[in-house]
Amino acid sequence: MRREFSDAIEKLALQDDKIVFITGDLGYNALENLQEKLGNRFINAGVAEQNMVGLAAGLAYKGFKVFCYSIAPFIVYRCWEQFRNDVCLHNLPVFLVGNGGGYGYGIMGSTHHAIEDIAGLSSLQNVKCWVPAFSDEVEPFLEQILKEKRPAYLRLGAGKQRGPVTNTFGSLQLLDNPAKPAGSIVALGPVANNVVAALQKEELAGKFNLFTAQTFPLTIKKEAFEIIQSAENLLVVEEHVSVGGLAQQLSVQLLEQGVSLKKFISLRAEGYPDGTYGDQTFHQTQSGLDVSNIAEKLKTFLV
Repeated sequence: MRREFSDAIEKLALQDDKIVFITGDLGYNALENLQEKLGNRFINAGVAEQNMVGLAAGLAYKGFKVFCYSIAPFIVYRCWEQFRNDVCLHNLPVFLVGNGGGYGYGIMGSTHHAIEDIAGLSSLQNVKCWVPAFSDEVEPFLEQILKEKRPAYLRLGAGKQRGPVTNTFGSLQLLDNPAKPAGSIVALGPVANNVVAALQKEELAGKFNLFTAQTFPLTIKKEAFEIIQSAENLLVVEEHVSVGGLAQQLSVQLLEQGVSLKKFISLRAEGYPDGTYGDQTFHQTQSGLDVSNIAEKLKTFLV
C-alpha cells in the first residue's frame, strides 16, 4: 500500500498547502515524489521519532495538518508519550502513518512487528485508527482523515485491490452478504485477503457474510449486529494480539447489544510460540491466520 499512499498524499498535498509530511528517515523508493513536489513541506526528521511527533504537534497548533511516517513499530511505540500528551490530549490534526502493520516486516523480528498497535492507540483520547484491508481503500481513508482533522493512525500493509463497496455500518464494511449464510466473518486489515482466498474454496463459496473492520475504537450500527445475529456463527480474523484487539472490542459490543451466537472463534496474532522468526507468511501460519486454517475453521460452521 506504500505506493497508493504516496500517490494519494501527493495529490492531496498539491490541493492543500496546509499539509506537511514528515518522515523518520524512511521511505526509500516510495516517497521521492513527495520530496520533489512538496518542497519545504517535506521534512526528514531523521531517526528521532519522538522529536518528529513533537515538531508535528507544534506545526498542527499553528494550523497545519501533519503526517508522520515510519514503519509501524517505530511510529507507534517510540512516540507513545509525545503522541498522547502533545497531540491527543489537545486534539490536534497530527496523523501517524505506520507501514508494515502486524508481522509485515517478518524476518526482521519482534522489534519490527506491530501486533499491539491498535490496542494501544485506540485507547487514547480523541484518536481514530484506520486499517485498510485493500489497497484501493487508502486514498478515501486519507481524504476522510483530513476532513475530520483529529489525531489519527493509519496502519498500512500489503493488500490487493477489492473494488468499491457501499455497505458500511460505522466501523464495519460489508463485502459479502449471501441469502442464507452459515456464519459471519469480521477481518482486520490485509489478512482479509487470506479470508477472501479461503472463501473461494468450492465448499465455502457463497456461504458467509464477510465484514472488514476499518476504524477503531469500534462504532457499529444496528444493522451490522442484526446481520451477525442472524448468521449465529462468527469468526474473527486479525493480525493483532487478542488483548485490546478486534475480537475483544467486538465482543464487548455484541454483549451490550444482546447478540447471542452458537459459535465464536477468534484467530489472532499469537506472538512467537516457539521463539523463532520468519517472513509474514510464516508468522501468519504459526498463528493460524493462513488460508488453510481459516478454511478449516469455517467448515466447523457448516456442521
